[in-house]
Amino acid sequence: MGEDGSAGGHTNQVAKALQIWRTAERTTAVARRGRMAAQAAAEAASDAAVAASATAMAAKAALDSMTLAEESAAKTALAAELVAAVAQSEAMEADADVAAADLVEAEAHDMYRQASQRAAEHG
Repeated sequence: MGEDGSAGGHTNQVAKALQIWRTAERTTAVARRGRMAAQAAAEAASDAAVAASATAMAAKAALDSMTLAEESAAKTALAAELVAAVAQSEAMEADADVAAADLVEAEAHDMYRQASQRAAEHG
């Protein structure tokens, strides 16, 4: 009974209890959605950590590859310099061979000309 002795007091209590229950339900629903969001955020953070680790490993592998490529390029450049030096040396030797051959040819031509002149004079 209510304060005035009527049954309305129970109705007010029921309505108040229903209101409290509905508020509690809404609060629980919000808390559950918050928990789900926190779980999703935790899973996303875990995935991000795995991705960051994989990225770091890939970056290290890329750095290692770059270092190897740089070393290989340096060796290739050194080999190219050696090949160029050998080729230049061979070209200089070829020039000397051509000069020597020109000299031998000139001497042989001179000997031929002298022999032809002697033959023509004695002949």
